[in-house]
Amino acid sequence: FISCLRDFINIIIANNLEKKLMSDIYKFDCKNAEGEVVSLGDYRNKLLLIVNTASKCGFTPQYEGLNNLHLKFKDKDFSVLGFPCNQFGKQEPGTNEEIQEFCSLNFQIEFPVFAKIDVNGPTADPLYQYLCETKPGLLGSKKIKWNFTKFLVDQKGNVVSRFAPNTKPEDIEKEIKAII
Repeated sequence: FISCLRDFINIIIANNLEKKLMSDIYKFDCKNAEGEVVSLGDYRNKLLLIVNTASKCGFTPQYEGLNNLHLKFKDKDFSVLGFPCNQFGKQEPGTNEEIQEFCSLNFQIEFPVFAKIDVNGPTADPLYQYLCETKPGLLGSKKIKWNFTKFLVDQKGNVVSRFAPNTKPEDIEKEIKAII
């Protein structure tokens, strides 16, 4: 009886931990380009592709593919969320206002591009600390290796996939369709 009770308690604890982890993404607040606080809880029940971006990177043309994904699936409760970062080769040197202008003029971006953040190190944004902890990269690395690393988060807040910077947005479409 004691063994069964112990197993039952362990199952309850594991289920509660899983439920907590599933909703953790929604506890984060981020700043939009104007410096206003935005709760990721506003994106509850949406499929999200969270990407650290840069305007002077060899992967910058991915903005077009990211915007295409956003436009294609936004009516199915999908959104791309862009987080500019200047930690990789200083490839995002602009102000938040300059970044918004760049995205608008060059790619007609319609998905939210938030305020510039750090994604690694002691000043890493808590959202990115969580993403990296939850879905490590190649060989278990918990660091972001470069601009345009992508995380797919399902409608329940689970971080389901991590994609390398060289993964083109259109190569993620199949996984998005499978979840939507």
